[in-house]
Amino acid sequence: MTGGADGDLRIAVTGAGGRMGREVIEAAAARDDVEVALAVNRTPTDPVAGVDVADAARLDDLLADADPDVLVDFTGPESAVEYAETAAEAGVAVVTGTTGFDSGGTARLRAASEAVPLLRASNFARGVAALRRAVREAVVAVPDYDVELTETHHNGKRDAPSGTAKTLLDDVEGVREEARGDSAGGDGLDRRVHGREGDSPREPTEIGVHARRAGDVTGEHEVLLAGNRETLSLTHRAGDRGVFAEGALDAAAWLSGREPGRYEFDDVLGDGVSE
Repeated sequence: MTGGADGDLRIAVTGAGGRMGREVIEAAAARDDVEVALAVNRTPTDPVAGVDVADAARLDDLLADADPDVLVDFTGPESAVEYAETAAEAGVAVVTGTTGFDSGGTARLRAASEAVPLLRASNFARGVAALRRAVREAVVAVPDYDVELTETHHNGKRDAPSGTAKTLLDDVEGVREEARGDSAGGDGLDRRVHGREGDSPREPTEIGVHARRAGDVTGEHEVLLAGNRETLSLTHRAGDRGVFAEGALDAAAWLSGREPGRYEFDDVLGDGVSE
């Protein structure tokens, strides 16, 4: 990483008034190797952990003045794309944990990554990275078992299923198709079924997806595999959002000074898997 004059990683934080923005700033304040160079929010917000929060409309000027190493973003799909493009124009690397991008937003992020290193992840918990690896191995071992995925989040989460759930589904479908040697083919490929109601018998090739929203649950993901008179359940539960903030800071430290391009959290953990 490039770091500031004293060697610290200097970050910019967007959405500083939101749940994750606050967590990132507080996690940075607890570390000796990270400095919050600037923080912005779209609505007026009191200082967070001693850091003043500026108007996000001034992000381009603030980036030029503060010269941070990495911008860390946990906002919404539209704002995240705008912030990433502004950072790219300023030559600032980007770490985003925002989910719910449509194809247009994904394309714009890809374009931004041509100018600066950009790391996008649906989850920054190391345990989730381990869960993904375990799920891939399990599905390869039992490729014909039924698969159901259930995720639970707080009642304010907007996208459903969660970005992490979608990533896990991509993992399941990818390795299962490979394990089957494309033998299913055509209409036999896996099909995601979101919830069930009424007369809805389970098809062999479907993957059940269930999103629950309740209370202040930070995040829980379970992948259930069942067949041959046995069941296997793989589950991750996040105790609080701090684990995601800490992972994002680790990602920012790893990303700073890298070549432009697209990266993901597995790269940080040494898996060598790029997006």
